[in-house]
This record gives sequence, structure tokens and C-alpha cells, in this order.
Amino acid sequence: MADIKEERKHPPQQGGRAARMMPGEKARDFKGTILTLFGYLRPYKWQLVLVGLMSLLSTVFAIVSPTVLGMATDIVVKGVMGTGVDYHALLMIILILLGLYLLSWLFGAVQAWVMAVVSQKIIYTLRERMSEKLDRLPLKYFDRVSYGDVQSRMVNDIETINQTLTASITQMITAIITLVGILIMMLRISLIMTLAAMVVIPASMLVIRLVVSKSQGHFKNQQKYLGKVNGHVEEMFSGHDIVKAFNREEISEEQFNEYNDKLYESAWKSQFLSGLMMPLTMVIGNLAYVMVCFLGGYLALNGKVSIGQIQAFIQYVRSFNQPVQQVANIANQLQSTAAAAERIFELLDEEEEEAAYGTDIDPTPITAHVAKDAKPLRGDESLWAAALSYVKNAVKEAVRKDSLKYDFTKDVDGDVAFEHVKFGYVPGEPIVKDFSFEAKAGQRIAIVGPTGAGKTTLVKLLLRYYELDGGRILVDGVDIKGMNRHELRSKFGMVLQETWLSSSTIRENIRYGRTDATDEEVEAAAKAAQVDHFIKTLPGGYDLEINEEATNISAGQKQLLTIARAILANAPILILDEATSSVDTRTERIIQKAMANLMENRTSFIIAHRLSTIRDADHILVLDHGDIVEQGSHEELLARDGFYAKLYNSQFAN
Repeated sequence: MADIKEERKHPPQQGGRAARMMPGEKARDFKGTILTLFGYLRPYKWQLVLVGLMSLLSTVFAIVSPTVLGMATDIVVKGVMGTGVDYHALLMIILILLGLYLLSWLFGAVQAWVMAVVSQKIIYTLRERMSEKLDRLPLKYFDRVSYGDVQSRMVNDIETINQTLTASITQMITAIITLVGILIMMLRISLIMTLAAMVVIPASMLVIRLVVSKSQGHFKNQQKYLGKVNGHVEEMFSGHDIVKAFNREEISEEQFNEYNDKLYESAWKSQFLSGLMMPLTMVIGNLAYVMVCFLGGYLALNGKVSIGQIQAFIQYVRSFNQPVQQVANIANQLQSTAAAAERIFELLDEEEEEAAYGTDIDPTPITAHVAKDAKPLRGDESLWAAALSYVKNAVKEAVRKDSLKYDFTKDVDGDVAFEHVKFGYVPGEPIVKDFSFEAKAGQRIAIVGPTGAGKTTLVKLLLRYYELDGGRILVDGVDIKGMNRHELRSKFGMVLQETWLSSSTIRENIRYGRTDATDEEVEAAAKAAQVDHFIKTLPGGYDLEINEEATNISAGQKQLLTIARAILANAPILILDEATSSVDTRTERIIQKAMANLMENRTSFIIAHRLSTIRDADHILVLDHGDIVEQGSHEELLARDGFYAKLYNSQFAN
């Protein structure tokens, strides 16, 4: 696949594929897009050679059949004229015809089977590359592209290409072979009738070109608004309770109708124009029948051709029109395919997360986003193995003694330093202006401030979700830009305000924190998060399937499961973004106790809106407009009677 990858970097010389298109605009590089798509066929060149050979044999046997049938007609005509029917010769011709039809079908079936295998492998590769690409895209991509649009590219556009690769390529090969073969057979019968029949070809091509030029822009719009409809439906139905709570049903329906109307308009125009091709080419093709009938009758009367040859020629004309119509349909299908492929290649060409020190990352295959020269964090393989073995043994011992005590600590460093960090989501509009701070290993750092102060942004920068505009962030003295993201993010455990659970069992959702964890470790983590008792009261316990929207458990219970997941991850640095926001006061106290054990010997960053939850923090950073305006302990900040004190007192004011 290296040749394809090289082509992705250097588009064909036909003009370079368009990475961006305005609504309703035609593809700027139709040829480049199709050639890039067909480039995925290169690894299967021998299979395609076999497909071509099978198509050739299948078509040859099909083409010869009318001539043999014409011979049978001549035998019957001679018999009717008084010479007597040669039934033995007629029987032999019929048997030959049956053999030709059978062989034609057999080779056609082999061709279809091989092409189906090849097309599915290509579709598999495209899906895989798109999935891997989505893993490597920065979060800013998803800030501007809806999930529904991405889903439309992954499903609808891929399916459009699948249909083309499965059927259109074989039809194209067969059509070309059929046209050449039929032309040869027609020339053998009569040059004059062949020239008369060929008059329709320029007219057919003109019609095809005219329709294609009109339909291409509508096909592009059809794919575009199909993505918008999918995005809107996904967004509205995933938040249907909020839509109803704010009585936004009518507005949602209006927005849907707007997208749906545009989809309807572009769809009917594209389908109408594409539907015109076949009837128009059929009308033009019928003109050939009229001319052949007149010429054939004249030539037969003059003894230049036989009745059987005229019959065979008419069959060839009919067969000749069929591949012409197939070419028209394929041309139409290629418009839709080009639009779909262009959207897929747009995604594949999107700028990826910057690799460590600018090192290229081999995209095939990708099991983790790891740069080749990235520096590891402190510690070596043997220490990690020993720590993991110690944790597992501690779990088994805790379970054996039926105890809730479980050692989730990790004897590693966790120093974190921000040095003059600058960042903004939009160029020229900084959110974090000049942030500097150092957290020692094991410290609990609380980050507070009003909405929009940059609290969550700091966490995203720490995890390299976004690249800095200036400054640097160090973990254990190493610039995170020099670490590969997989290794960096494996050192963080997270509990976010917005819970996310997959459609799987409770056990597997907790195990998401560490996929190699045993069932005993999963249950011990649940006990440490104070959620084990609740799980055991559910039907199925740990094996209960959480539905797609996770509506069969409460919001607080979901939060408890995410806490258990973070506990199981056993990472040296923790990020707690309003981790107890969805639980009641009583449960919050229990969770705070579990969190205290979890944060032992770990560097913890606690983002909090309820300031009562961070009184025991070792250090509190007070942010406002991306800058540290105050810092210190809870008591020190209250004594200053400054910004923090006002925030704190406002939460307890009547």
C-alpha cells in the first residue's frame, strides 16, 4: 500500500484533488479523485487481471452466440424454402448454444466472485484508515465538524464507493470488451450496416456528457446535506430530553426541515437527471434499429446478406446499445462516487495531531499514536512489571480477606510544571496568556475560577489534546512535546464532569481503565469507589448491559462507575474535573473519602466549582481569564480576602 500512501502525499498531475469545496460546487478534480480511488486497486492487480480474463471469456462466448443462432435461423429458412430442415445440424447448433451460454455464465460468476472479494478488501482498508485517522485527528477538528457528518462519511460515502467497486468496475470492463467484440462481429456481417448503426454513438456520448455536467453538482450537494441531516438527527435525539425541557421541538423541526428540503431538492434533481440517461440513450439506440431494418432488407433482397445474418446483426445492435447504456450508468454512478470519495479523502487529508519533535508517524497500521523518537517517562520495564505484580497480589489478598482495602498506589514520580504557557482556540484570541506553575509529585492541586477562566483548557493542554501557542509543559522534567501521546496519556487517570460509558457490561466499563485487569481487580476498584454494593443490587450485577444512552442507571451511578474506572487505571497523575458533581451530598462524602485514598502519593489536579470540596488541597490556583490571580492554601486565600474569598463566600451567601 506504500504506492497509495505516496499518492496521497503527491496527488496526480491532473490538477490536484480539491480538499475543500463550496456548497453546490463541482469537484475541482474529478479525474484526480477517481484516480486516487482506483489507486487502492493496485495491490490487487493480479486479481484484476483474472477479472479481466474472466470478463473476456464470458463476453466472447456471449458475443459468438448470436452468430451461431443466426446459423440455426438460416437452416430453418432453407428448410421452409423447400430444401428440408437438417435437424441433426440444428440439434448440434442448439447444444453448442447451450454450452456457450453455460460457459459465459460460469466465467461471469467467477469474475463477480473475485471482484466482490477485492472490493470488500478495499472498503475494509478505507474504513480502517478512516477509523485510524479519526484517532489521530486533533480535538479542534471535532470542534468544527459534527459527529453526524463524520458518521455520514464513514457509512453513506463508504457504501457509495462499495457499490461502485462491486458492480461498476466489472460492468466497465465487460462493457468495453463487449463493445469491441460486437463491433468486430458486426463488421464481419456488413460494413455498411455497421456504419449506419455507429451513427448513434456520438449522439449518445453527447447526451451522456450533457447530463453528467448538469448532475455532478447536485450529487455533491446530496452527499453534503445527507451528512447535515444525519448530524442533526443524532444531535437532537441524543439530547431529546433537553429539547423537550426547553420546548425546542418546533425549532428543531424547522432546522430539520431546512436540511431535509435541501437534501430533497438536490436528491430529486440528481436522480432525475441520472434517470434521463437510459431513456435518452434508448431512444437514440432505437434509431439504429430503423436504419438497420431498411439497409438489411435492401441487402437481403440483393443477396448480400442472409436472413440469419440480419437477425444476428439486429441482436448485435441490441447488445451494442446495452454496453453503451451501461457506460452511461457508470458515468452517472461515478459522479456520486467522486463526491463520496472526495469527502472521504478530505477527512484522510486533514491535519493530524503533531508528532513528537515533528517525527512522521506511519499510519498503517496504527495501534497507538507513538512517535519513533519520543522519550519515555521515568521508570523502566522491570519496575513497571514489579509494580503491576504488586498491585495484582494486593488485589487477590484484599479479596481473599473480604476487605475493602486495596493498594492502588504507584511508586513513581509525578512532577508537573507549566512554563509560560500560552494558548487560544482561535488564533489571535488567547485564553491562557502566560501561565506558569510547578506541582511536585504527590501534591493535590485545586484549580478554581469563574466559567471561562481556562480551568479545563489547562487539563486539555496537559494531555496534548491541543498544541501550545507558546511555552512548554514538563512531566518529570521532560517536555510533553517530546513524549509520544500514548505513553503520556497512559500516566493520567481522569474523572470528568460529563460521564461517558460504552454499550457494554458494567464490568467492561470499569475495565476500560485497564484492559488487562482481572475480575477481582475490577470488583476491588468498585469497592474503593463505593459502588460495589449498588452494582450487586442490579439484575445481572457486574454483567448488566448498559444501554446505548446509559439510561438504565442514574447520573450519580454513572459517575461512580467512572471513578471506579479511574481507580483501576492506577495512574500516577489524576485529573478530577468536578468528579462529584452528579452525586448527592451523602454520596459525595463517601466519594471524597475514597478519593482521598486514591490521591495518596499521586499528583492530583482537581477542577472544582463547589469550593467546599477542595479545602484539603495542598495548593489552590485561582484563575481568571487564563492567568493565575491568586494561589495558596484554603486558609491563606481566605485570610487575604481577595478574589478566592469572594468566590467562596458567594457560594454560601443567602
